[in-house]
Amino acid sequence: MDTWKEYDQNVISHSAAHHLMAIDDLIGKLGYARVSDVARRLGITRGSVSISLRPLKSGGLVEQDENRHLRLSEHGRSLVAGIKTKRHLIQRLLAEVLGVAAEQAEIDACKLEHLLSNPTAQRLVAFLRFLDSDPQRGRAFVEAWRAADAACTGEAASCPTCETDCLAAHVSGPTRPRSQR
Repeated sequence: MDTWKEYDQNVISHSAAHHLMAIDDLIGKLGYARVSDVARRLGITRGSVSISLRPLKSGGLVEQDENRHLRLSEHGRSLVAGIKTKRHLIQRLLAEVLGVAAEQAEIDACKLEHLLSNPTAQRLVAFLRFLDSDPQRGRAFVEAWRAADAACTGEAASCPTCETDCLAAHVSGPTRPRSQR
């Protein structure tokens, strides 16, 4: 199966998602959005914004009126709402459930928000709803998971997840030479 090709099947890129969200945020804050406003918001040039907006306009996500004001189409607004929802869900999962530091959870959620499929996001909503439906049960679940995580010995032979090689060791980050510790 060529699952790696699925990455290219995303509706929009990371950059396009941020352009759309900037337009949405500016309209919410100012009542309008112009190319110069989006550029300032994203910290890039007006030319870069103009180039990035071309496929969004031709894709029917962004419209521009005779006064050069940008607005999102209904499809664009729907896409932005989904992306913002996915960011929120991912942030909650990472920070509240997995215990990732809030700043790192925000960074990682930003990286993933436009890549997560709607069916996966629906399952994430269901999971968080399960945890929230009974706060005591939710806390107990998270505490039990964190206790099990802390008990990891790093020995793959005794771990049903790792089987032959400690997976945690591969994602613990690069080790620094002793002189840099």
